[in-house]
Amino acid sequence: MSDSSAPVSPSSRARNLSRAEAAERARLITVRGYTVSLDLRTAVDSPDAGFSSRTVIDLEAAGGSDTFVDFIGHSVECVTLNGVELDSGAIAYDGARIQLSGLHERNQVIIEATAAYSRSGEGLHRFVDPEDGKIYLYTQYEPADARRVFANFEQPDLKATYRFDVIAPQEWQVASNGAEESRSETPGEASLNHWHFAQTEPISSYITCVIAGQYAKFESSWSGPTHPEGIALAAYCRSSAAEKFDAEAIFELTRKGLDYFHGAFQYPYPFGKYDQAFVPEYNLGAMENPGLVTFTDDYVFTSRGTDAQYQQRANTLLHEMAHMWFGDLVTMRWWDDLWLKESFADYMGTRAVADATDWAEASWVAFANRRKAWAYSQDQLPTTHPIVADIVDLEAAKQNFDGITYAKGASVLKQLVAYVGSEAFFSAARTYFRQHAFGNTTLDDFLTVLSEASGRDMSDWARRWLRNSGISTLSLEIQADGNSMQRVRVRQEALDPVTGEKAFRPHRLNLGCYDDDGQGGLVRTASIPVEVDGEWTEVPELAGARRPAVLLLNDDDLSYAKIRLDAGSLGALLGNEPPGLSALQDPLARALCWSALWNLCRDGILPAADYMAAVSRHAAGETDVSVLSGLLENALSALEHYAPQQGREALRKQFISTLIEQLEAAEPGSDAQLAWARGLAASGLPGAEAGRDALVPKLHQLLAAEGPEGLVVDTDLRWRILGSLAALGNMGRSELEQQLSHDRGSVAATGLQLALEARPLAEAKAEAWRSVLGSVLTEDSSTNRLSNDEISARLSGFRAGPSRLREEYDDQYFDLLETIWEQHSIEIASRIIKELFPGEDARAGLAAEDHRLPQRATSWLAQHPQAPGGLRRIILEGQDQALRDLRAQLAVIDATG
Repeated sequence: MSDSSAPVSPSSRARNLSRAEAAERARLITVRGYTVSLDLRTAVDSPDAGFSSRTVIDLEAAGGSDTFVDFIGHSVECVTLNGVELDSGAIAYDGARIQLSGLHERNQVIIEATAAYSRSGEGLHRFVDPEDGKIYLYTQYEPADARRVFANFEQPDLKATYRFDVIAPQEWQVASNGAEESRSETPGEASLNHWHFAQTEPISSYITCVIAGQYAKFESSWSGPTHPEGIALAAYCRSSAAEKFDAEAIFELTRKGLDYFHGAFQYPYPFGKYDQAFVPEYNLGAMENPGLVTFTDDYVFTSRGTDAQYQQRANTLLHEMAHMWFGDLVTMRWWDDLWLKESFADYMGTRAVADATDWAEASWVAFANRRKAWAYSQDQLPTTHPIVADIVDLEAAKQNFDGITYAKGASVLKQLVAYVGSEAFFSAARTYFRQHAFGNTTLDDFLTVLSEASGRDMSDWARRWLRNSGISTLSLEIQADGNSMQRVRVRQEALDPVTGEKAFRPHRLNLGCYDDDGQGGLVRTASIPVEVDGEWTEVPELAGARRPAVLLLNDDDLSYAKIRLDAGSLGALLGNEPPGLSALQDPLARALCWSALWNLCRDGILPAADYMAAVSRHAAGETDVSVLSGLLENALSALEHYAPQQGREALRKQFISTLIEQLEAAEPGSDAQLAWARGLAASGLPGAEAGRDALVPKLHQLLAAEGPEGLVVDTDLRWRILGSLAALGNMGRSELEQQLSHDRGSVAATGLQLALEARPLAEAKAEAWRSVLGSVLTEDSSTNRLSNDEISARLSGFRAGPSRLREEYDDQYFDLLETIWEQHSIEIASRIIKELFPGEDARAGLAAEDHRLPQRATSWLAQHPQAPGGLRRIILEGQDQALRDLRAQLAVIDATG
């Protein structure tokens, strides 16, 4: 324990609440309500001093019991329990927990403390806009950072009501979950106002929220049968972005979403107003705080946004709105059931975009192309886990905001809807909300209502889909006589990598047949429903049928599985002769075929050169810019990760030529033209010699606005180009700094940091290393002044350019891992360790496990068996990704000799 007046730095152990501790605390206490007072006047001139935080907690407890309140901040000045102020020496505070002893049946706890402003995006984040010097504050808590702002019981099942009041400069905008009730001048402080906000419904601590600062505010409203009096809508953004903020488009989408979800869920939106704040330096896409949803202000398109970016914004907005019911109204009891909100919101957000907006077709295409790719990648790591995971503590919870919890879970929900039908699914959801409103649930609670609504016992389905790990692989076995198929079977391969046992899942899917339409296109000629279960499933409908050009398993993307294309279909899609993959007329079918090819490439079955050739040949025919952008990213990733070193030079030259050619050929001013330009800019970040003779002049041409007709080089594209030129050694410090004359906003500021560290100079890499790891290298926390976005920019710059410049840091990296983890929050430590993982190893011809870097990771893991689980997980995943790269490269070497 420590002196309450001295700043306390909690250990990672003190910060890490366990599931067992949370369950015991929930057994002992019931929290009725909080009143939280925040004095933010110091945000203007003295942020290092922190801010005053006062919490009044009303709770019930088993008489005579002891417990603890969570708080991470500068200091705790005063604790008053049931009217008795504790002596300062009696305050037991270890930097993360305040101990309470001798509770009564009814209690009031008052805690007065000093909290710290954040630069990491956790707690109360403070941002100063480089464009105009204005200040912006916002909170972000999930899973457990409300304790960085006010003292509370930080676990999702201790729901309570909240009242917030805030002191801040009077010219600021201030908002919270509840509606503003009053605002008055602070006595004796004419420049300050005191805001009071209405009491919330019972909610969890991690979804409370406050924003404060010089935001621009826009207002509107929505009304419907459940709310004839109307719901007030508001949207906030930085003042410097207000001119380009399309607030009315946000409000129109919000109204469509409220119409849709009220119809779908038939439970009135329960949280009063509906505010949406677009905030800077945000770690997430968004957060579902009821009454005040926060979003990254990357969604305020101050530079040109493609249709795919607007669609993604719509998806995020409706994802968060779905959380008002799945997550906020009904909340998981503990983080094991994180999927109960995230998977549902991911599925419902995508479905709402498809059902209620103009992106009806594109929504599921983007889901198949982007979200499921994330899930497939995550599910093949050694750290894979069931959708319903075993989350023993907060560190594990933080790590599980991953592709399995979100995208795999959403994919399985799509399969669930195909299995039980939409009517049963929505009927179950409505019952679930009515029965558990403002409460906490587990998986069994949802399965109970789903079984009742569908008339099926869902326990076996849930066990096989939600409690097993890994991914099924589906392929076709075709016995043919000439062009006639005599027998067609679906084979399922499914091994749970955690248990080592077979884990066959039931798949209700479609098998699509695609043939030449006589006009150069491939169109669906038949769609055959198939119930896959076990290892082999017959498709009798195709016995004796003529073989189509392409057979596509999981047509319509109803299930979650890796699809292996049969040899005939693969040949038809990749062949040099038309029609080929780009001839598929259905956008979702094309996206599914591209996904299958990418999985083949990642698995070392399809050489990277063949995947890149397919992109070069067919990407220009892609009509969905989200898919096109993903293809270009994948092609560059295949080049850097899966192509053997000795073949990369030729592949790089060829692909850069393709990028330039397609950029010139693209329709002027189109989204496709911008996608090709962004792909060209990204191709220079490795700083390789191959292709630079064509690439460097072209990038300079674009920078000088001498590119193809219709291409506007705005702030975003300019700094993408500058970063590549810097990595290629064609842009020095003074030239980069001069570029700030075009724009002094945050995009330019972080773009400059990335570009400076990307230069192929030893001193640039050394500066990036020192700046990111300042507190670790000096053991002085005051040296770490970078924000989360600044850290990310410098890490990206460090990883750009030739790998030889980073080799000297490999051993230091492993030596510093535990110190990095201990001295930073989970968010920032995870970001640093993931991005700095030394992934390059140019040697070829050895077994993958014999390469130096995987060996170094293996050695560290063996020597640190007691390291925190979250840290070990990152190293295991980095090691596995390095091994996957090497195996794919070696597969090509072995095949070609």
